[in-house]
Amino acid sequence: MHKDIATPMRTKEILDKYGFSFKKSLGQNFLIDTNILNRIVDHAELTDHSGAIEIGPGIGALTEQLAKRAEKVVAFEIDQRLLPILEDTLSPYPNVKVIHSDVLKADVQAVMKQEFEKQEDVMVVANLPYYVTTPILMKLLEERLPIRGIVCMLQKEVGDRISAKPGTKEYGSLSIAVQYYTKAETVMIVPKTVFMPQPNVDSAVIRLTLHDEPPVKVKDEKFFFHVTRSSFAQRRKTILNNLTSQLPDGKQKKESIQAALRQAGVEESRRGETLTIEEFAQLSNALYPYFH
Repeated sequence: MHKDIATPMRTKEILDKYGFSFKKSLGQNFLIDTNILNRIVDHAELTDHSGAIEIGPGIGALTEQLAKRAEKVVAFEIDQRLLPILEDTLSPYPNVKVIHSDVLKADVQAVMKQEFEKQEDVMVVANLPYYVTTPILMKLLEERLPIRGIVCMLQKEVGDRISAKPGTKEYGSLSIAVQYYTKAETVMIVPKTVFMPQPNVDSAVIRLTLHDEPPVKVKDEKFFFHVTRSSFAQRRKTILNNLTSQLPDGKQKKESIQAALRQAGVEESRRGETLTIEEFAQLSNALYPYFH
């Protein structure tokens, strides 16, 4: 039986064998704890009919655990230097395909069509590179991929913002964007000691389960997200001040903004962080006719 990749000794062996050095710019932190990897995979609730998409497989530590449980794994790796390593470490798993590509530029929809013909249940499971966590998550959600959800490791602080509730300092436009598409929960807090090299921050694993239908009805999604982002532009400002300074011709349309706030039943002196996703939906629907 071959040894698991995710132990400090085996990871060091593999890196030495290939003379691999970590690239800071790619945010490479490899997991060296099999127990943690198994718990991450547990949260994805895969069956032997599931497909898994991984982003940034590194030397294959998480990929290996996914391959043991899913029917098929497709991993996107941006760093060419890792391709020969992955070919070696994942050689025992014929159900893995590594694609050399930046996931932000990849046509994930097309890849899924091609690679997961048989698998109806597909999960994204990844230890995301910390410098591009948010753009990757938003791409996966905005493209409305046919996935059940996402289980990913990210900076704890980003995880806190994603699952935040109204009225907390973590709550912001990212919380609303992710919660519009998914049910978000933090399922694990992970210490920095289980990575090589150790990151400077603690990490968290979040699970995002896609909604069948968004929790609120909005007239225009793009405009809804624009309104939520505008409402948090300066956290200390009132919602009225933020909207007048951020929306197109907001200063000239101040009275229209006040009318929309009244229509949505939102006091103009409130701050963005106190509004629920339902209130943001009502507000953006009330504002929409004035800006289109």
